[in-house]
Amino acid sequence: GVYMDAYVYCNGREIGRHPYGYTGFALDLTEVVHTDGRTPNVLAVKVQNRLPSSRWYSGSGIYREARLVVTEPVHVARWGTYVTTPQVEDDRAVVRARTTVVNTSGASRRVEIRSVIRDADGRTVARAVSTAPVAAAGEHTETHQLTVPRPRLWDFATPHRYTLRTELRVGGRSVDTYDTPFGIRTFHVDPEEGFHLNGAYTKIKGVDLHHDLGALGAAVSTDAIRRQMDIMKSMGVNALRTSHNPPAPELIRVCEELGIVMLVEAFDCWRTGKNPYDYGRFFDEWCERDATEMVCAARNSPAVVMWSIGNEVPDSTTTAGLAMADRIIDAIRAADDTRPLVIGSDKYRRLPAKGSPADLMLAKLDGLGLNYNTAKSVDALHQAYPHLFLFESESSSETSTRGTYQEPERLNTGENHTPGRRATSSYDNNLASWTMSGEYGHKKDRDRKWFAGQFLWSGIDYIGEPTPYDVFPVKASFFGAVDTAGFPKDMYHLFRSQWTDEPMVHLLPMTWNHEEGDTVEVWAYANVATVELFLNGRSLGTRSFDTKTTVDGRAYLETTEATGDDKTFTDGPYPGSYTSPNGSAGKLHLTWKVPFEPGELRAVARRDGEVVATDVLRTAGAAHAIRLTPDRASAAADGRSLVFVTAEVLDRHGVVVPDAGHPLSFEVSGGSLAGVDNGRQESAERYQASTRTAFHGKALAIVRAGTRAGTLRVTARADGLRTGTAAVRTTRAASRATTPAPDFAPDHPAPRTYPYADAGYSGRPDTLPAAMLDGDPATGWSNGFLKAATPLLPAFDGARAEDWVSVDYGRTRAFDRLEVSFTVDGGHSLPAAAEVAVFDGRGWRAVEGARVEWATASDTPTVITFDRVRGSRLRLTLTSRHPGRPQGAVRISRWEAPAA
Repeated sequence: GVYMDAYVYCNGREIGRHPYGYTGFALDLTEVVHTDGRTPNVLAVKVQNRLPSSRWYSGSGIYREARLVVTEPVHVARWGTYVTTPQVEDDRAVVRARTTVVNTSGASRRVEIRSVIRDADGRTVARAVSTAPVAAAGEHTETHQLTVPRPRLWDFATPHRYTLRTELRVGGRSVDTYDTPFGIRTFHVDPEEGFHLNGAYTKIKGVDLHHDLGALGAAVSTDAIRRQMDIMKSMGVNALRTSHNPPAPELIRVCEELGIVMLVEAFDCWRTGKNPYDYGRFFDEWCERDATEMVCAARNSPAVVMWSIGNEVPDSTTTAGLAMADRIIDAIRAADDTRPLVIGSDKYRRLPAKGSPADLMLAKLDGLGLNYNTAKSVDALHQAYPHLFLFESESSSETSTRGTYQEPERLNTGENHTPGRRATSSYDNNLASWTMSGEYGHKKDRDRKWFAGQFLWSGIDYIGEPTPYDVFPVKASFFGAVDTAGFPKDMYHLFRSQWTDEPMVHLLPMTWNHEEGDTVEVWAYANVATVELFLNGRSLGTRSFDTKTTVDGRAYLETTEATGDDKTFTDGPYPGSYTSPNGSAGKLHLTWKVPFEPGELRAVARRDGEVVATDVLRTAGAAHAIRLTPDRASAAADGRSLVFVTAEVLDRHGVVVPDAGHPLSFEVSGGSLAGVDNGRQESAERYQASTRTAFHGKALAIVRAGTRAGTLRVTARADGLRTGTAAVRTTRAASRATTPAPDFAPDHPAPRTYPYADAGYSGRPDTLPAAMLDGDPATGWSNGFLKAATPLLPAFDGARAEDWVSVDYGRTRAFDRLEVSFTVDGGHSLPAAAEVAVFDGRGWRAVEGARVEWATASDTPTVITFDRVRGSRLRLTLTSRHPGRPQGAVRISRWEAPAA
């Protein structure tokens, strides 16, 4: 894995080139290395990664493991074993082991080939031996058929693996051994019956993941990969699509160990690129070799169940693309003919014309992955292409920010463009033009037995593609069910409620800190039918899901109400709402409207009258201490093992403070910092630093173990808070890394210029708070936004009920007057009320004696006078005169607060 366009030199001589950044390669150094034992050998890799070369963060340079492999002249070829299980029964499994032997010596050799299969406990369960001549400078392929009695199957819950040990002997001497892990399992995907593993029907409960590892960037780490996939597994995930490239071997191994099936994908483009310098430059020369490498590197894994020839490939629906597809398909099937071939596509939201390239492409494939298709388009494709199995290669694409909530009453709410507040709502209701809510995707998948399943876009936020904000310092996507630090968002719990059986209930908002007088819309995700909500011990009522049944007889939980989530349904009992084939509609969450009061909010889920799950939220007080929690109790002292330490800012009672944004400083002894994160998509802080600002009360320190056994100790400090510490035992390792980790310096925030304008919400990128202070009456701040229609939802243009703006003057001064010019036009009106507060160094407090003289014309001053106060900031809270209506937004073109 070298990203990308790598040239390799040994002792000054170019020995090879490899353009694609996501496939491995090997080069023979035998003829160019010095072997006298005195002359040093120099290996150099030059990378010509011209930018932009990727739609997402790719990393650059050598980011996967590099190895020096030394063999005897007679040896097993690279990727020289191919293991299949053509017959699997309860009492026996037939294992076919094909071995390719290379002879680089100058003479023909008679080679004895031994195959031994051992189970996970090391017991030999089958063996075979044969002898074959291998010509000089040639190769030979030998196939052994072995029988494993009473096989232990590789499955989701019990991912048993075997090891094939291949030994080559020449003249009675062992010259090579080669271990191949594999699993025994059956699977099939049927266009009418869906996905089956070992004969059992199941849905593909998948996620799409790009290859970055958050704060670690693209550099491969088995510990980081395992943590990501453990978190995904805890959400109920049983499948991974490698988006949109062949994976690192470490990822394949982790999925094998966890029981997660894989769709391995080849390319994001073919000849026609999506960026000026992406893979399209190399496709014609390299596509067969890269497709073959992808397959050979992964074909022995029991986790891999499908090959994808590409994602949203522009060429795939062109005449020229048909021949391109044939080249990739032929290369894949030559290397492995045991798995179905698919493509992930956004090109089939309407039926293609018969005989068109898009139509002819589907004749070449076994399955079709759909990106963001409506339920009606899915049904139409199923009827038109009965030979194809269908699944959703990208579902939802809903965006959210951990701990941010906005307008739950709206199916599609607007983005907040205020600098420093670029976040999106976690009520499953921030949707771009192509996206669909997480609930919609579940219902569409659930209701169709023949639909193989879905891959959520995306399981984890990733670096790059900063959707829906493409502006500095936003550097990550908002699509994930989990943020880049590995902290679950509410979407994680929605999917857990649909994909897991262990009883659970989850409340959102995730915190219980609100303003006095607020009425909070509280949701509960649960996989239990009945949930009762308590506020400070008082029952707020029980809500229940109905138990419904799909047309093929599978039970599920859902409310019964019009959801308004699919305008393509124009008739039936719920026009404008997604309606199941059984005639029902509903939501996958329960709802209460709760007048806020501080204290404890508790959800109690009951089954047959018995409490089986709870979730508790408590109002947090002032920040008091830091708590550090490592993800493991011990690690190997090998200089590579990683420990992920969660830092939380707590009040005196141990409750996480949801608005805590303290700069945390990390120190490590017995190891080093590998990176820091907090999951915030809009952040200019460096990942490689010794400080990180808490985001919604949390941050993450990634710590690398040292090379001495003992104790790895992590300390976190912040001004005014009790210091947090954590210790992890480190044990002696068999091998150690040779590259020392760098020391990271603190990351200091950029200085702020004053006066500084802020707002709770800005509806458009050209109506930001700073425009109130620029002296230009043509510019200004506005909270108005328009959400365009999507394939599912109508356009929305309605005012928010309340918003605030503020100005920080950087120093304490006296105020007694505020002049604000409001715009009145077709989309804006004067507010119904305007309330002024001052920040006195400890908090906001309302001014006294406020008197408002409303302007009589647009963009002329409304004057608010009040008793003289001292402070450094003024805040104006504005209530809409027409909430929810197009003309009810508020706009300020000018703000002036003269010193008293």
